[in-house]
Amino acid sequence: MRASEPIVGDATERAISRAIGTELRRLREERGLSRAQLITRLPSGIGDRTLLSYEHGTRHLTMLRFIEVCWGLEVDSVSVHRQALQRARIHLQNMTIRIDLQALLSEYSDVYRPMRQWARNLLNEHPDGIVDVAPDVVQHLALFVGCAYRDLLNYLARFAPEDTPTESKRPDMFG
Repeated sequence: MRASEPIVGDATERAISRAIGTELRRLREERGLSRAQLITRLPSGIGDRTLLSYEHGTRHLTMLRFIEVCWGLEVDSVSVHRQALQRARIHLQNMTIRIDLQALLSEYSDVYRPMRQWARNLLNEHPDGIVDVAPDVVQHLALFVGCAYRDLLNYLARFAPEDTPTESKRPDMFG
């Protein structure tokens, strides 16, 4: 995998589902509709709990169901999708990334050579080899290495511990 390849994991999917749900709930409430009232407008006959799970982002909408709900709300699905992606992007840019320092040390890259020394030094403080790195630290490291923030984030995401869930291994869908 090259450094410019996207981050992979569950965080983006969850963030987008939550953002779409938040946007749909906001629009429903803005129109003064209860969930039951919106459901009566939908031809598929989904249940209240299903709509609730969509609005909370705990259940994924298919594209057809998303368009149907937007139709029931009398809103443009493209605009709703765009607004939700913007909301998700803000959330994702503020996430901490978990890194396995030993995994980072096992791979060599000329571009990210300074990251090897950084990982070696951090191992002295974190002998288990797992560290959480805040977005502002990634930003400073990117400046030090001389690369774009997103490129370094994508590179570091490759070293997420396999046995520990991570919030930031997901496609870089936003830039």
